[in-house]
Amino acid sequence: MSGDTVALDALLGLGLAAAYVCQGLRWLRVLQREHYDASSMFRFRFRWSNPAVASTRWARYWRFRPITLTHVLLVALVVTLALDLDRWAAGVTIAFGLFAPRGLSLKGRTGALVWTRRLKTVAVISTVLAVLIVGAGLASARPWILGALVVWLVPALLSATALLLAPYERRLAQKYVDLAVARLNRVRPLIVGITGSYGKTSTKHHLAALLSALDGVVSSPRSFNNRAGLSRAINETLADDTRVFIAEMGTYGPGEIAELCSWCPPTIAVVTAIGPVHLERMKNLDVVEQAKYEITESARCVVLNVDDERLAGWVIRLEEQGKKVRTAGSSTPTASVRVFDRDGRWQVSVEDQDVGSLEQVGGLQPTNLACAIAAALEVGASFENIVAGLARVVPVANRSNVATAPSGVTVIDDTFNANPASARAAISLLSDLRVPGRRVVVTPGLIELGVTQFDENDSLAREIRAAGADLAVVGRTNAKALTRGYASIVERFDTREQAVAWVRTTLVRGDGVLYLNDLPDHYP
Repeated sequence: MSGDTVALDALLGLGLAAAYVCQGLRWLRVLQREHYDASSMFRFRFRWSNPAVASTRWARYWRFRPITLTHVLLVALVVTLALDLDRWAAGVTIAFGLFAPRGLSLKGRTGALVWTRRLKTVAVISTVLAVLIVGAGLASARPWILGALVVWLVPALLSATALLLAPYERRLAQKYVDLAVARLNRVRPLIVGITGSYGKTSTKHHLAALLSALDGVVSSPRSFNNRAGLSRAINETLADDTRVFIAEMGTYGPGEIAELCSWCPPTIAVVTAIGPVHLERMKNLDVVEQAKYEITESARCVVLNVDDERLAGWVIRLEEQGKKVRTAGSSTPTASVRVFDRDGRWQVSVEDQDVGSLEQVGGLQPTNLACAIAAALEVGASFENIVAGLARVVPVANRSNVATAPSGVTVIDDTFNANPASARAAISLLSDLRVPGRRVVVTPGLIELGVTQFDENDSLAREIRAAGADLAVVGRTNAKALTRGYASIVERFDTREQAVAWVRTTLVRGDGVLYLNDLPDHYP
């Protein structure tokens, strides 16, 4: 072997190592952002190779599929391998590892890697697997092939590692659950569990505000609504004098809420809505409903938003099980607790008795407030407590919050909401703004809606146009559906930062802008 060949092989080896590191940094960030869900690697690898697929129904896939850098390099890899040009295949792989997928950055724009113990474990074990595969390749007649494939298969290696470590991580986390159970058994608070496809965080905050006059009320912080988050919230925030613990409970599928309730059993359960959220994982609304129903198992009282038809159907079923049911809503006249519009204010009614009112502000959903009031009554708050608490009820951050920028542009921040119902409410709020000028919606669209995603985003764009607003589309995930639904000229941006810069240089005093949803940058 000549010196030139040795030098070339050394460069190719270093290049493949650098390509592997670059791919690892990209996909470790995706895995961490997706809570180490092994299946997420395949979903997001597919998204980045086929960025229009997430916004199309399967029947439309081939018509809308774009050609990406990954496709070009994959064809080049196949050709070079077929022609026994293994060193060329290694060169193609280096280009892929360093630069693809285009847009999935090494550093991260909205969330950098956090080198936790778990992430380091995944990184080390997946790298050991990669080294073993490369070692096997070196012993073969075509040593470059497995080295190249390792770079292409980084998401698969990470997925296998996450799957392999899942039982160990669960056992490791069990000690924190055990500590949380011990603390609950010692403090013995009244537990209010809140779930729903959407509205659970707002309802939790509203309930905490209504009970703020009472001593010993603690709620789980932020979106700590899974096994790890809830146990952490209990261990870090539950003081010995806690009388009421408000626990938000989320789920990606049947069994998760039942498991949470097995060690953090709510006496009062609140269900805010059943809607098309996480359908990518749960497939249909029947599965969503099944998953949410699990929170009722240990509850003596269940608060239901009966404006939701599916939840209205639970009333008789739960009463037949001997449970007390409190109904809440806005548009349902028979709801025991109602929050509805009266002369431009939210009127609060309990058992047809008016108990108070509050100013209508953007981001405050009446059904969420009604559920919170019903739960507060079950906790034992008096009408006086509730009326006093109404003054402390405010919209939750990033959920249809309305403000005026220094430029005089009215801004609606709805970047945290990501479901069809909240999107429609935000568009209605934009339409109702008393601004004389232009209205603009900046959005990447709605996600995790399964096979309904294309149609939901198509419909969203139609509603935006019907509201007389201009549309600025961020990213590629739902660009096809949004552009088709809007059926007119749209502004296109790769990132939200670019869209914000455009808004700041384009809109003027008297204009209004709605920032609807904001996807992290591991979405294309």
